[in-house]
Amino acid sequence: MSTLFSPVVLSAPAGQLELRNRTMLAPMCMYSVEAHDGVPTPWHLVHLGARAAGGFGMVIAEATAVVPDGRISPEDLGLWNDEQVAAFKPIVEFIKNQGAAVGVQLAHAGGKASTYGNVPRFTARDLKGSIPVSDGGWVTVAPSVTTVHGLAESHELTEAEIAESVLAWADAARRADEAGFDFIQIHAAHGYLIHQFLSPLSNTRTDGYGGSFEGRTRYLREVVAAVRAVWPDSKPLGVRFSGSDWVEAGWTIEETSRLAVELSLLGVSVFDLSSGGIGAYHGPTGPGYQVELAHAVKSALAADAAERGVENTSFVSAVGMITTAEQAEQVLVDGQADGVSIARAALKEPNWAALAARELGESVEVTPFAPQYWRAHW
Repeated sequence: MSTLFSPVVLSAPAGQLELRNRTMLAPMCMYSVEAHDGVPTPWHLVHLGARAAGGFGMVIAEATAVVPDGRISPEDLGLWNDEQVAAFKPIVEFIKNQGAAVGVQLAHAGGKASTYGNVPRFTARDLKGSIPVSDGGWVTVAPSVTTVHGLAESHELTEAEIAESVLAWADAARRADEAGFDFIQIHAAHGYLIHQFLSPLSNTRTDGYGGSFEGRTRYLREVVAAVRAVWPDSKPLGVRFSGSDWVEAGWTIEETSRLAVELSLLGVSVFDLSSGGIGAYHGPTGPGYQVELAHAVKSALAADAAERGVENTSFVSAVGMITTAEQAEQVLVDGQADGVSIARAALKEPNWAALAARELGESVEVTPFAPQYWRAHW
């Protein structure tokens, strides 16, 4: 049996979630909520359901805003009301019926909200960047007023507004549980609100939410504590990090590793490592260009567990131009990560996981595919 297609358990404070394999569909924005109400549509059922039928161990729904002004674009999903919960339920049920676990990435875009979706219907008309309020956009919020994103100026959050924001994450987590999700991934990457607090490039506050490492990480620690308090102890909780800004004086992998260890003590057991998102990208490119970030966090978590004399129950996944079965398998065999998140390759091929199993020599009995497709002769 390959490592990639061996079952794995994600730990929770009082339970665990078993995945049939170590492939995860990375959350990817579809910009497809045409009603601008955050309610998932038949497109989301077909898109996510197809990848579940295609063999992924876990399917994670795209960045789903915890409040309306947290959406990257007006066409994003949300979990701030009961109508959205009701629409998510059949999608969640279908994914589970296909043998996959199902997660949702809770998100708040902060100062990078209210933008045109990165899809042809907008780019073809050269519509990009901030949407004017007169065209359906809104005033965004951020830890600090900054020009680093090249977008419309944001409102700087007051401490009272930060406290309200933390509660919104917890409310969305309750709704995620009501919808039946197995897993929550808190979006702390790609230059969105949490990452904006973490990075010195976008956080210039002088109060308790800025300055030092402790100050800049306070918002995320409060969000994690609030979400973990309402998210069932039997269900795992994860965080997606931008492991590095790849810019001098920015957020670093050393800080990411340190924070991952701290969050593991607050009940986070799953970490996914991406990078960049604050201003222009200055990092590496190419196949597996972010795997080293996952390896650094995995090593830090293992070292901390060893020092404390406890079992390391954390799960770290790598993402970023991982496109082939052999490449994904090698990441795991080399011990650089515990799982892989597949993004763009899964857009091209919804059956990526099932095909990868066959490429790695798995038997038909182990190959994860929908039984209705048996005549494909996997």
